[in-house]
This record gives sequence, structure tokens and C-alpha cells, in this order.
Amino acid sequence: MKPFHCIVYVLTNEAMPGFIKVGTTKKPILKRMKELYSTGVPVPFECHYAAIVDESKNVERRIHRAFEKLRINKNREFFEIDPEAAADIIRLVEIEDATPQEDFVETPDDTDAIKKLEKRAERFDFKMVGIEKETVLHFKHDDQITCSVIDNHRVRFLNDEMSLSAAALAALKQRGFHWKSAQGAQYWTHNGQTLVELRQQIENED
Repeated sequence: MKPFHCIVYVLTNEAMPGFIKVGTTKKPILKRMKELYSTGVPVPFECHYAAIVDESKNVERRIHRAFEKLRINKNREFFEIDPEAAADIIRLVEIEDATPQEDFVETPDDTDAIKKLEKRAERFDFKMVGIEKETVLHFKHDDQITCSVIDNHRVRFLNDEMSLSAAALAALKQRGFHWKSAQGAQYWTHNGQTLVELRQQIENED
């Protein structure tokens, strides 16, 4: 990476559903994620997207400015938005995709903790957002990859019944990403919107 380049990253955390962290680093992204995994965070961060960019601080500032109203604390880099919204801005100026193909997990206990949180948050309610049985969902990184809804909480992907998160991990694996966890509702779309966005719209209407 050239001296005037940095990595801009979008991180998620199973312990903070609905929130993302946007920041920059000169270090390898996995090293930065390890630094952020402190005693104040119950489970490791997951890298939703990262890219090498020029003048990265300017890119970071523009993302922060664009989503200022959704910032949780003006002194922290956390926002209550779909991570793909931030990733889309980064893609406009990226030089190279730097998203790690392996996620950062230090110990088996970390994996178990992530799985517990993932299971707790997994039961996405399709009825709540008006999605019916047999509806086809599209993987947000590749519209040709699809799954179909089989009941209010599960989908069929590659002829197997599974959770949204399991389907997301299987789709990511097809694209070369060997992650141990993924927030399923962030990776599947309906009518051009992620399931997270659809749920947020319903919640905001309430």
C-alpha cells in the first residue's frame, strides 16, 4: 500500500445489531480489528467492507457527514445505518477491495459467543415486512444468487433449508469469503432493499 493510501473500513458487531463503525487505518485490516477487540467489546468485530483509497481521511469525513444525523455519539464512529449504505460510498472512490476473506476470531470461545448472539438475533420476521412464503430473495453482492422463503423464519438455499445467516455464509463462501458469522438480514434483498432496511422502515413508521 502506498504511503498516501489508507484503508477505509465498515465494521459490524453481533453485540451491537443495527450499528456500524466507519474508520480508517494504515495497518492491515485484521490487525486493526484485533486492536478494537478490547475488554469493552464482548465479541470481535466483523468486517463488512474495506477498501484502499486515496486521501482516505477525506472519504471517512464525507461518510461521517453524510450520515451525521444517524451518528450515535459525535465523539464515536458509530452509526445506526445499513452497512451497505456506507460501503456504497467507499466503492465510488476505492482503488482496491481490501475486505478480508477470513474474519477475525481469536479463540473458540469467541466463536461460541458470536453464535449465541447470532442465534438470538436470527429470527427475522418475514411477515413483519410483508414478505410471503416462496418469495425469492437476492444476495446483495450478486443478483444471480438467490434463496426462497419457506416459512416466517427460514429460507431454502441450494436445496437446503436454513437460517438467513447460514444462507448468507454459504453465498459468501461461493464468492471466496470464509467467514464464521454473518448477519443474514444485511445480505439478502427484496425489491432492491436489504431486509435490514425494510425492517427499519417498518420500525420507523411505528
